[in-house]
Amino acid sequence: MTDDQKFSLASAQHAADEGRLAEWVVDFLASPGSSNSALAAAFAMSGATYVGPIRFALDRLTPMAGPVGDEVVVPVAEGVWESDVEAMEHSVEEGWHPPPLLVSHHDGKYFLEDGNHRYDTLRRMGATHAWIVLLFAGEVERDRYLKEHGGGPIRASEMILTDP
Repeated sequence: MTDDQKFSLASAQHAADEGRLAEWVVDFLASPGSSNSALAAAFAMSGATYVGPIRFALDRLTPMAGPVGDEVVVPVAEGVWESDVEAMEHSVEEGWHPPPLLVSHHDGKYFLEDGNHRYDTLRRMGATHAWIVLLFAGEVERDRYLKEHGGGPIRASEMILTDP
């Protein structure tokens, strides 16, 4: 099985259905496709919980990384950023479906923890929505969020988030 198959929307959904979404997220972040092993370790140790995958509007997301000059926490040299995004655009044109974006929620905002290149690629290609996995610090935060946004103790893959 290739990483594209192992870390796809379908595999994330399957992991969620089996109650293994946290494991899927940590494995994905540590994989060569994400190369974000420090974030994987932090989430694995933190007791984070997840909801998803769910469809989410791209314009509600705040990127954390991007080309130098953008207002981001992690600036990337513009040439490197453009090369990566262009390669992803080509892959999408060839039929690749990017894995879900990893998003956290704080103070009413949604932050793109992992998937900034995928986000920019999808946005440039005219997408308005993407599949995401929503990250929470713990079960209490997750359950409160689901209650406030129209969810409850239901199967996360059936969740449709609404604004309060």
